Amino acid sequence: MNVVKYILLGVYIVVCIALILITTFQSKDNNNNAEDTYENPRTNKYFQKNKGRTKSGKVQRNTIILGVTFAILSIVTVIVFVI
Repeated sequence: MNVVKYILLGVYIVVCIALILITTFQSKDNNNNAEDTYENPRTNKYFQKNKGRTKSGKVQRNTIILGVTFAILSIVTVIVFVI
């Protein structure tokens, strides 16, 4: 049982470090999208459809995945170490 605890703790630390690094490298989004659509509504249609394929879209998706993984591992770690 101790081996499982150490493996779980190691994975938890790696996910924590990865989440910290990916959030610090994440760029700020410009929230002027509403202004752009009022001026010319057809300009951003292509970008909005393919936003998930860009570098910032991939980073955002990976941040969400790591955040959910971190939350699940936090709960599992508490359960394993308390019981």
